Amino acid sequence: MNVQAQRRSLLALLAAPALSVLPRMASAGAQMEEPLADAVRNALSAVVNGSEPPEPVFADTEARLYYLRWKVEMNRRLVARHSDLTTLQHRDEFLQTLWYNSKRAKLDMALVLGLIQVESNFRQFAVSSAGARGYMQVMPFWTRSIGDGDSDKLFQMKLNLRFGCAILRHYLEQEREDPFMALGRYNGSRGRAPYPLAVQGAREHWEFSG
Repeated sequence: MNVQAQRRSLLALLAAPALSVLPRMASAGAQMEEPLADAVRNALSAVVNGSEPPEPVFADTEARLYYLRWKVEMNRRLVARHSDLTTLQHRDEFLQTLWYNSKRAKLDMALVLGLIQVESNFRQFAVSSAGARGYMQVMPFWTRSIGDGDSDKLFQMKLNLRFGCAILRHYLEQEREDPFMALGRYNGSRGRAPYPLAVQGAREHWEFSG
């Protein structure tokens, strides 16, 4: 299957109902360090050096109720996975942070959860063979490019999710909103199918209709 056919396959999967069989997990890759234009660097720096509000802000009661229902259901699914998020407080903080950063970056929350499942299986202190760190397996070079240079901070939940969501949004913009190519770039396997399909397979588990 060529790249165009693989991309069409992923786009079709994104619009399709949940699959009964998930693709096999892809091998870990490594994001590639690329030169950033000053405007892009400044924009990304502003995002990762910002902070989340203590509580999400909602336009109306229905939006808040949807969030609460989502959080209850995602909490249940995390418990069922026996993830490292072992306490209700930890899961609540994780989900609130993921919600905020996904919304801020205009990302599908199920896609972000699927990416985390494939990248680290929800392990906060995971380190890949390439040196990627934390839940979203962020490469240390990003802290030099748009952070303060302290890569140990990538093990902090809030900072890791903030970096990961900002990087994925950046790659989507680089790839003109093409999830197949953006996910491949995130993994360091741009143009190859296993990783995007693995993330999509994992994403199906985190879909929520409300």
